[in-house]
Amino acid sequence: MPVRPVLATVLGAAALVCTAVGPAAADPAETVTIDSVGRITADGTVTLAGTYRCTGGTGPVLISASVSQGDPGLKHAIGGGVAQCDGAEHRWENSGQVSLEKLKGGKAHVEATLTELRPSGVLLLPAFHAVTDKDVTLTQK
Repeated sequence: MPVRPVLATVLGAAALVCTAVGPAAADPAETVTIDSVGRITADGTVTLAGTYRCTGGTGPVLISASVSQGDPGLKHAIGGGVAQCDGAEHRWENSGQVSLEKLKGGKAHVEATLTELRPSGVLLLPAFHAVTDKDVTLTQK
């Protein structure tokens, strides 16, 4: 099974659980940033990037990003990946394909999140290491 659909499902489930249990407090030394410019190609592939820093955890830590344009309630998940939480600053880059009818070059709003899935009995519960959002420019490539 491809990693991206599984990752999207896990992050979606974590978001649902989070609304029920609330986010854990993040360490102020842990950060995630978003580059001011993202890319969108003719086939609708959006690429977003930035940096992150996090420290060790007890479960996998995932870096996810979403983008919206126009309607802030309509967010498009853009890829995801596993973060390396060793206290050092790392680059992240996520790509995902959306319909060109949904997004185009120009101003957009991006949210990036570092979420750890911590074991709690038989469940994995989300714990947020860092969350940020930023207005960016999507450049058409």
